[in-house]
Amino acid sequence: MEIIFIMIVLVFYPKYSCYLANCTPFHFDSFFTNFANSYKKIRLLQVKISFICLVDVLCMHKKYKRYRVISFVNKIYPSIFFLFVLVSSAAMSGTFVSSVTAQSSNVVTNVTDLTRLDASNADVDLQNKTVNYYDQAIGYLVHPITQNENNSEKNDTLPGVVMIHENKGLNDNIKNMANLLARSGYVVLAVDLFKGEVTTDRNRSSELTQYVRDNQDMATANLKSAIKYLTSLPNVNPDKIVSLGWCFGGGQSLQLALNSQDHPLSATIIYYGRLVTDNATLAKINWPVLGIFGDQDTSIPVDTVKAFESALNANSIPNEIHIYKGVGHAFANPSGDNYAPNETKDAWDRTLSFLDKHLNM
Repeated sequence: MEIIFIMIVLVFYPKYSCYLANCTPFHFDSFFTNFANSYKKIRLLQVKISFICLVDVLCMHKKYKRYRVISFVNKIYPSIFFLFVLVSSAAMSGTFVSSVTAQSSNVVTNVTDLTRLDASNADVDLQNKTVNYYDQAIGYLVHPITQNENNSEKNDTLPGVVMIHENKGLNDNIKNMANLLARSGYVVLAVDLFKGEVTTDRNRSSELTQYVRDNQDMATANLKSAIKYLTSLPNVNPDKIVSLGWCFGGGQSLQLALNSQDHPLSATIIYYGRLVTDNATLAKINWPVLGIFGDQDTSIPVDTVKAFESALNANSIPNEIHIYKGVGHAFANPSGDNYAPNETKDAWDRTLSFLDKHLNM
C-alpha cells in the first residue's frame, strides 16, 4: 500500500514529489519529529492525500464532472495544510531545513541549543573523520585542529574521551556533542555499539539495546578497543582516558569502568544510565565518577541513584552525583521530549569542570 500511495502521488500530483523526497513512509517520523511525535497523525496525512488523489481520479471520468469543484477545493486545501506543517515545524525547530531534510537515520538536533552549552570555544576549528576501531564498528573521531595530530610530545597531548551514544545509535546529536567537547581540548572517539544502525523507532531501539546487553562481553570488547585506539594516537595522552555516555550509553560507560582494570580510566561520566549498586562490584573502580540524573526519571529512580552513591562512598571512590529536580529521563537531549535547557547547561558546566579538575591538574 505504501508503494501504491507514492506512485499515485507521483503520477497525479507531481508537485508533491518534493515532499515525498523527505516524506516517504520510511522517513515520515523524522520529518514530523518537531511537528508531531504521533505516528497516527502521519497516517491521517496519508489518508487525506489519498482522498485527494481518489477524487481527482474520479473527476477524470465524464460521469463525475459535476464533482470537479470538490477536486479544486481539495487541491487548495493540501497546499494550505502543507504550508501549516512547514511553518509549525520551523517554529518548533528554529529552521525549515532541520525539519524538511531530517532523515530517519538522524535525530533532529537543535544545534543552537548545543552551542548554548559552551559558546566560549565556538571559534575553535576541528578535524574529524570516521575510523574503524573495532571489527565492523565505525566510530567518529574529532579533535581540535590547532593540535597536531602527529604530535608525540606527551606534554602537548590531549586527554582522550570514549563517548557512548544513547539508544538511538551514533547519530548527529552524539557527533555534535563530540564536536562540542573536542572544542574544549579533548580528542573524542564517539563509538558505535549498534553496528552502524541508527534509529528513531522505539521498538527497534529497544531491540538494539537489549541485544547489546545480552551480549555485554562483545560490547565491552568494543569499548576496550576504543580505549586501545585512542591510546595508540600520538596526540592522545594514554594516561588520561575518560568514558562518557548518555542513557543506554551511560550504563555502558559504567560497564566499561567495571571491566577496564587492564587499562584504568581517569574518570567515568554517567548521564542517567543503568546503574549497579553492589558494593563489591563497584570496588573495581579506582577513579572519580560523575553522575547526572533527574528526580522524575522513572527508568533510573532516585532511590537507585542514592544507593549507587552510597556504594561509591563505601568504597571511598571520589564521586559527584547530581540529581536535578523536576526533570525526567534524557533531559539533556535537545531532540527529546524531556529536554530541559537550563538543567542541561548546568550539567554540561559540571561535566567540563569535573574533567578539568581530574584531567588537567
